[in-house]
Amino acid sequence: MKKENDLGRDKISSLVFRIALPSMLAQFVSVLYSIVDRIYIGNIPGTGDIALAGVGVCGPVVTMVGSAAFLIGIGGSPLMSIRLGEKNIKAAERILANSFLSLCVISVILMAVVMPLAAPMLRVFGASSVTLPYSTEYFLTYMMGTPFALLSVGMNQFVICQGYAKKGMKSVMIGAVSNIILDPIFIFLFDMGVKGAAIATVISQIASCVYVLSFLFGKKVPVKITFSGYSFKIIRKILVLGFSPFAIIALDNVMIIAMNSVLQHYGGPEQGDMLVTCATIVQSLMLVVTMPLGGITGGTQTILGYNYGARDTQRVKKAQKYIFLMCVAFTGIMFVLAWTCGIYFVRLFTGDPVLIEETMEAVRICTLAIIPLGIQYEIVDGFTAIGQVRFSLPLSFWRKGIYFAAIFLLPMFFGAKAVFYAEPLSDIIGPVVSLIIYLIFMKKILKKRENVSLVETEPPALQRV
Repeated sequence: MKKENDLGRDKISSLVFRIALPSMLAQFVSVLYSIVDRIYIGNIPGTGDIALAGVGVCGPVVTMVGSAAFLIGIGGSPLMSIRLGEKNIKAAERILANSFLSLCVISVILMAVVMPLAAPMLRVFGASSVTLPYSTEYFLTYMMGTPFALLSVGMNQFVICQGYAKKGMKSVMIGAVSNIILDPIFIFLFDMGVKGAAIATVISQIASCVYVLSFLFGKKVPVKITFSGYSFKIIRKILVLGFSPFAIIALDNVMIIAMNSVLQHYGGPEQGDMLVTCATIVQSLMLVVTMPLGGITGGTQTILGYNYGARDTQRVKKAQKYIFLMCVAFTGIMFVLAWTCGIYFVRLFTGDPVLIEETMEAVRICTLAIIPLGIQYEIVDGFTAIGQVRFSLPLSFWRKGIYFAAIFLLPMFFGAKAVFYAEPLSDIIGPVVSLIIYLIFMKKILKKRENVSLVETEPPALQRV
């Protein structure tokens, strides 16, 4: 099969666009998994708002479980890109084989550990006595599809890193379109409510999983899944490199869980569930920003990793310049849309005028500083793409630490609604520090790659497998 993109020779500007656009669209479509569920659930007659609050509580927990896919997918795919850049196909095959095995094992462990703890865990994470039945029903049903969810998302990274960005986008679209079609059937036609939404999502994930695995097991892909070359050493390297993006996603959802708990605590019986519903809608809007943004920076990691592996650092520099421009342009567009058209998005979830007003206020607060957020994403993912976890991980924790602290401190002094200001605070302070670190160290890292032998330049997580 002819490659869609030649990572080492195609013109950088067009290469970045051809890989970033499908990856961005794929992530945008993947947001529909959760958003479509929430739209339909919010419009269930009589119980929509309460059911939406229940799903909003378990949503971050589900996403946090799913972040294991990025632990392996974004941990293994940059390693594989670097090996492909070095023309070391055998090593690339071993990385793919170990990544597939790791995802299979992790999915089984997660189901065994998390499912028995569902009800007490959801209570701790913000479910009230009213919303807990909805949270538990959705969560337990969704968790039955964990292996398919992790394999479809995690292994899709290895499709993209071999130059098949359109194939990666297609796999996501198969799942999302299936979900859009199946949701109203299970929720309304079969009258299954939130359980029906979860069933529709699981079936859609199975469809995506089958497509991805059929491609990676096929004969036409350059590096396909094999059942050999297993090594704890390789798995450890994948986990080390993948921990940074995994930590970002996991911490994002821990903070959403913390936000729901804080809103319940400070909102009290009168406003708690309403504010959680409000936060659920805002989080859905923020996913429309952050997921495609992550598609741009995550999808283009293969360009950076491949050319870093080939020691063509000029192409790495040029690629990052265009990636930065795409990130700023995207977040700028999303800022304008959120402030001018956000109300139409909110109305998809609820018709309650009070809830609409409260939610729009939160939307404007949370999107105040999303343009600098684009810089943060590319700096962190750029360091990860070339194996520099020593920078990407601390910078991720730095921004999350600010957010986490603000969630608890702000409502103590300014009330429950002040929680929403945690987002713009972290989106300003985090990128400022990240940009300073990037300007100081990135040139030195690339210069060292040019002038020193391969074994000496590779960080411990990337030494030859």
